[in-house]
Amino acid sequence: MFNVGKINIDKALLLAPMEDVTDIAFRRLCKELSADVVYTEFINSDGLIRSNKKTEKKLEINEEERPVGIQIYGGNLEPMIEAAKIVEAKNPDLIDINAGCWVKKIAHRGAGAGLLKDLPYMQKMVEDIVKTVYLPVTVKTRIGWDESSINILEVAKRIEDAGAAGLTIHCRTRSQGHSGSPDWSWIPKVKEIINIPVALNGGVFTAEDVKRAFDETNADAVMIARGAIEHPWIFREAKEILAGKIVTPVSPDERIHTALRHLRYSLEIKEPRGAIIPFRKYYSGYLKGLYNSHKVRQELMKLIEYAPIEELLLEFLVELKNSESVGKII
Repeated sequence: MFNVGKINIDKALLLAPMEDVTDIAFRRLCKELSADVVYTEFINSDGLIRSNKKTEKKLEINEEERPVGIQIYGGNLEPMIEAAKIVEAKNPDLIDINAGCWVKKIAHRGAGAGLLKDLPYMQKMVEDIVKTVYLPVTVKTRIGWDESSINILEVAKRIEDAGAAGLTIHCRTRSQGHSGSPDWSWIPKVKEIINIPVALNGGVFTAEDVKRAFDETNADAVMIARGAIEHPWIFREAKEILAGKIVTPVSPDERIHTALRHLRYSLEIKEPRGAIIPFRKYYSGYLKGLYNSHKVRQELMKLIEYAPIEELLLEFLVELKNSESVGKII
């Protein structure tokens, strides 16, 4: 049971915090597609205390996306404490500490997964933040810095002792990044020694992966990252599989209209060019499996206004419906 603060969900499905992905628009969409808990992009504590406008923008949340967590990262204790206070004022449902980011410019500065190299310091950071804020504090980390220093069992005990309300484990080491196979076997081992909820992250790309993760590890929650970028319906499909139902196929019509809805959500919070150009990373996922979609994607990459994008996608949908190629794979 994912029991964190006021959140109490059995077999919870979490949308992972992802830089340049989990803005309000994407969180809103995933919530509509059955995500239980969503998280902001990870937020730089130093940027927050300096009142950096771009950083502060990431703090914005809407009531309709609750429960929502705001994740912060940093390697210095005082800025992290001050950042937690700023986050608390935004009233999310939880504050999450990033102790798992593997990117060199973050980890090698002692933030993110860099905290794994000094466990007493990590514990103190979590403990001091827990004592400072009234909201539940959770931690997201990895199983270790590298293969020779897998220390997740000690990490988990320290995190619990520090007063954290939950722990998410990306089941790879920092040195693996996103490569190699995640080792889910650590989840049941961790659950044997701590009493706070444990969420599994890493290697979850399909609804079947979600079910297997729960079945094999007895995790309290599964956090989905890249699998949601490529296929945001993963949350709905996972709910169906977990309930013993037949998965509802995603029709070409739903793919096209979901893409357009997502883009409109982005345009509500960003100026046109700032919404449309970054949105290009989603087209391959939305159009995956649709006959001749590669040509449509090439055209979409040239467009910088919503109306032509909508026109192109709706024309493509009409072609699919009027063609015997509907349902064919590229």
